[in-house]
Amino acid sequence: MTRLLTASAATLIASLTAANAQTEIQWWHAMGGELGTKLEEIVKGFNDSQDEYKVVPSYKGTYPETMTAAIAAFRAKEQPAIVQVFEVGTGTMMAAQGAIVPVYQLMEEQGVEFDPAAFLPAVVGYYTDTDGNMLSMPFNSSTPILYYNKDVFEKAGLDPETPPKTWGEVEEFSNKIMESGAAECGFTTGWVSWIQTENLSAFHNQPIGTEQNGFGGTAARLTLNGDVQVKHWANLKKWADEGLFKYGGPVGGDDAPPMFYSQECAMIMNSSASLAGVVANAKDFELGFGMLPYYDDVEGAPQNSIIGGATLWVLTGRPDEEYAGTAKFFEYLASPEVQADWHQFSGYLPITQAAYDLGKEQGYYEENPGSEVGLQQITLNEPTENSKGLRFGNYVQIRGIIDEEFEQMLSGSKDAQGALDSVVERGNALLEEFEKQNQ
Repeated sequence: MTRLLTASAATLIASLTAANAQTEIQWWHAMGGELGTKLEEIVKGFNDSQDEYKVVPSYKGTYPETMTAAIAAFRAKEQPAIVQVFEVGTGTMMAAQGAIVPVYQLMEEQGVEFDPAAFLPAVVGYYTDTDGNMLSMPFNSSTPILYYNKDVFEKAGLDPETPPKTWGEVEEFSNKIMESGAAECGFTTGWVSWIQTENLSAFHNQPIGTEQNGFGGTAARLTLNGDVQVKHWANLKKWADEGLFKYGGPVGGDDAPPMFYSQECAMIMNSSASLAGVVANAKDFELGFGMLPYYDDVEGAPQNSIIGGATLWVLTGRPDEEYAGTAKFFEYLASPEVQADWHQFSGYLPITQAAYDLGKEQGYYEENPGSEVGLQQITLNEPTENSKGLRFGNYVQIRGIIDEEFEQMLSGSKDAQGALDSVVERGNALLEEFEKQNQ
């Protein structure tokens, strides 16, 4: 008996020692709800696949809140190894010299195989430097699409299999929907900044700033008060006054999805990554999917949409063993099986060609009509300097300015031209400040 107890005690001590020997890697993220649950499942898969490292995910709130928390933690020397930063934080992160470990450098130093060419060009191009080096690890890349209520379309006498292609059709369909009494409003939207300003510009091949929308350097300045942007904001004001469009609020437009789920509004433009939430909440009607609408009198439209979402940045100041585990974790995240599963669950784009090919082999796109819309839209045409994305410093604050000026326009305090002129003036003051700080 004594020998058995001794043996059991030894086994227990050995297991505890092994557990304690695991290197913990803190990952701060901004994924809540269904996406957060799925993220934790992915992390568990990695943790269960080996016994050297344990990734510990921590939800830190919205994208801006997560980025702000990471910056504060870095200053206090309490930073995590990994932080999820949304795409408009790229310029700020790039400028934080000495605070980040570029992903290409991390993978090379840790001897982990890493091929940037395996990633989709529309994704990887956003997160590389001028020499083509990948700075952060793509994880959740999205693009905005149109979701619509097929049941409402049918009640209004519209073809439920045909979403509107142009903004003219959005107006026409919305009028028919409201006149029929099938819904109280035609459409709503998330993210006025990302969808109705930045993507609106890219989809019509219009610049929103100089220096290739900021990719060319910190001397870039905003120019998003052009004719197409002004025309669109003026239309949104007109449609809001007529009741065709209902505003969903600032930042991400959190009030917009409930208006769609309740069938108050027949259409919503929101992230492809909203798919899981839309499917979970739109239980009483049949969903339809479409590309973003465009103005058919603008030459070159539609061009291509741009990505949103976030990447994973590695912060300096952590022990070497954490970086070894981080490289292994990134290798796991980029595997076709993990990425295909994440993409198919969430609606985020498959970040690698292998993940996309796996989905096709699995028959996922045939079984789920509409699931390729975001990918088709973002690869509609070869990106131009106006449609490959944006990279401005202080852009989190600039998006706040966009929301403030849009609300000024809706209230009648300013017209579309005046509101966008103010966005440019106020935004450029922040860009000038950013340039001075990073000279």
